[in-house]
Amino acid sequence: MKTQFVTDDDGKKLAVILPINDYKKIIEELEDLEDVKLYDKAKKEDDGSRILFSDYLKKRKAKHG
Repeated sequence: MKTQFVTDDDGKKLAVILPINDYKKIIEELEDLEDVKLYDKAKKEDDGSRILFSDYLKKRKAKHG
């Protein structure tokens, strides 16, 4: 990965410049990691009580007639 840094007059790094393809790859990997985190959280909180969406719609229609 070829990166460049934007620095102030004292040489302190302020920002990073990198090729757009590298940026896109980093974003994609971060999104994948977020998906894994959300899946793990949902799996951990799963209490086993769920119904099919189609069953929910049937129940809702029957309830609200």
